[in-house]
Amino acid sequence: MSKSRNHIVSDDLYSEPLAEIADFAFDEKVAAVFPDMIKRSAPGYATTIAQIGVLAGKYTQPDSYCYDLGCSLGAATLSMRHKIDQPNCRIIAIDNSVPMLKRCRQHLTFDSGKVDVSLICADIRNIPIQKASLVVMNFTLQFIPPDHRFDMLQNIYDGLLPGGVLLLSEKVRFSDPQRDHLLTELHHDFKKVNGYSALEISQKRSALEKVMLPDTVSQHHERLAAVGFRRSEVWFQCFNFASILAFR
Repeated sequence: MSKSRNHIVSDDLYSEPLAEIADFAFDEKVAAVFPDMIKRSAPGYATTIAQIGVLAGKYTQPDSYCYDLGCSLGAATLSMRHKIDQPNCRIIAIDNSVPMLKRCRQHLTFDSGKVDVSLICADIRNIPIQKASLVVMNFTLQFIPPDHRFDMLQNIYDGLLPGGVLLLSEKVRFSDPQRDHLLTELHHDFKKVNGYSALEISQKRSALEKVMLPDTVSQHHERLAAVGFRRSEVWFQCFNFASILAFR
């Protein structure tokens, strides 16, 4: 792989004072710096991505689909692609951001994985899930309007094969104000250690506050049970970031 394909552009989108802070969007500017942004902003991201591949190897069934809902640049898709060893499987990766999918397609072009991948530009709420053995929503549900989340998860549950699994990673909040404040501050400290200034942290938080609306872990468990999942477990948590496995 050439240096140009390896080059990671530093995230400086919020490094200067902004007269007006627009709502966060997965546009061309964000897509260009996303690898650096997610690495420096989401604690445990690399662990989550690696585990997605492990889960694909463990739970993918023959003649089935694996979905990456909100695939962004395709990190989860690539992780699954290199661990699936069942016959006649396909990964369906969906995102509504054209800039993200453009870069995802480039990554797939240079990837050595053998599992077929279909890239779809669409709103994931409009895609029927079918014949799925694994569905991944890696920091995606938090961007879906709260009153659409139940139906989104119901669609996933209905499309999973018996024994199928949903991996749901999310930023979470806490009903206890002291705990919520502590883990938020620890997350901010994590970002500072990774080179973000107080200005960058504040401005990005303002950009996200209307478009990323996190739930509590309890809300996630309750909603998953309500749509039919027999069990859901937090398998990983770092500060206010958690990943849940839900079993059909």
